[in-house]
Amino acid sequence: MNLKDQIITFIKEHPSCSSNEIHQSLDVSIATVKRMLSRLISEGLILAEGKLKGTKYILSPSYELLFPVDVVEYFKKEVDERQIRENFNLTLMPEVLTKAALFTDAEMQHLELLHRKYQDNISHLSKAEYAKELERLAIDLSWKSSQIEGNTYSLLETERLLKEKETAAGKPKDDATMLLNHKEALNFIIEHPDYVAPLSIRGIEDIHSLLIKDLGVDRNIRQRRVGISGTNYKPLDNEHQIREALEEMCNLINKKESAFEKALLALILLSYIQAFGDGNKRTARIVSNALLMAYGYCPISFRTVDSVEYKKAMLIFYEQNNISAFKEIFKAQFEFAVKTYF
Repeated sequence: MNLKDQIITFIKEHPSCSSNEIHQSLDVSIATVKRMLSRLISEGLILAEGKLKGTKYILSPSYELLFPVDVVEYFKKEVDERQIRENFNLTLMPEVLTKAALFTDAEMQHLELLHRKYQDNISHLSKAEYAKELERLAIDLSWKSSQIEGNTYSLLETERLLKEKETAAGKPKDDATMLLNHKEALNFIIEHPDYVAPLSIRGIEDIHSLLIKDLGVDRNIRQRRVGISGTNYKPLDNEHQIREALEEMCNLINKKESAFEKALLALILLSYIQAFGDGNKRTARIVSNALLMAYGYCPISFRTVDSVEYKKAMLIFYEQNNISAFKEIFKAQFEFAVKTYF
C-alpha cells in the first residue's frame, strides 16, 4: 500500500485524527505526512478542521466519489461477489455532486491549457477547414459510440456510409441506422449550438429521439424496470422518479460553472439514471459533446477508448458512485481530440 492509501486508510479508521497521530502510525517523516495531507486536501479527498496544532483530518464527503479505484483489482471479483450500491443513490446529486469539485486544480489547469490550444488552433482555420475537421471527428464519434454498443461496422465502413450512403455488405440494417442516426444527431447539435444551454429534459428527449429513430426503441421515458448486463445495480423504475432525477440532473449541470464538469456529469448521470429503454449511453455521449460545443470547447470522439474499459469505468460508477476511472477516460479523450482534429 502506498503512502497515499495508508493515510487515507488511517483517517478512515480514525476520524478527526491529527497529523502527529498519522505520523506515529507510519514510517515516514512528519514533513512527508504534511505534504501528502496538503495534496489530499487539494484533491478533495480529505478535509482539515481547526487551525494550527488543533487541526484534525476527516474524509471528505466527496471521498467515495473521487478516490482512485484500481480497475483491474476491482473486476477480479465476479458480479455477485462485489459489494455495491444496488439501488439508485437519491442523495448523490443533492448532497455529493452539488458540493464536489470533480477535477483537482491541477487537472483543471491542464484541461484549460488544452482548451486554449484548441482556441488557438481553430483561430488559424478557415470556415471550410474547420467544417472538414468537425466532420472527421463526427465520423469517428459516430463509429466509436456505436461500437461501444456492439455495432459491427469498421471505421472505414462507417466513413463510407456517412459520406457516400453506401452500406457494408453482410452487416445488419440496424447497424447502419444507428450510425446514420448518430450523424443526424451530431448535425443537429452543430446547427443548434445553444440547444442544451441550459440543459432541459426536452432537449435530452429530442436528442434521444434522433439517436433511436427507426430502431424499434420507445422514445419516451421508461415506465418499467430495466436491467443492466454485468452488474446488480438497479436503476429507478418509476417514471415519476426518473423524471425527477432528470430534472435534478439538469439543475445540477446548469449550476456548474465549468464546461468540463457539465460534460462529465452528463456522461455519467444520463447513463446512471437510464431514463430510456435503450440508447442511454449514446444519448449521454452526444449530450456531453453538445454541452462542450455550446460553451466553445472541443468535442470528444472517444476514438481511442477501449470499449471494455469504458464499460468497466461506467460499472464502477453504477456500483460505487465513484468517477475516478471514468474521469481518466474523459481527460485522455479530451486531450486526444484537441491534438488530433484541430
